[in-house]
Amino acid sequence: MEGEGVVGLQPVLAPGEAHDYSSFCDLDTDMGKMVGIYLMTRMDDESLFEAKVPEFLLVAPFRLN
Repeated sequence: MEGEGVVGLQPVLAPGEAHDYSSFCDLDTDMGKMVGIYLMTRMDDESLFEAKVPEFLLVAPFRLN
């Protein structure tokens, strides 16, 4: 999936800072996984770089049925 920002936000981070957020994903199964990249812009020269998001598991804590 592609889109602008992280859950509608476009945070500006200084070196060493981090941004945390919560999100959700509707799973059709008890488990899933996500992996990807964020395309970032450097503030000083507006050059672009990729911030890799390593693969992580999504595990449903319970079932509704």
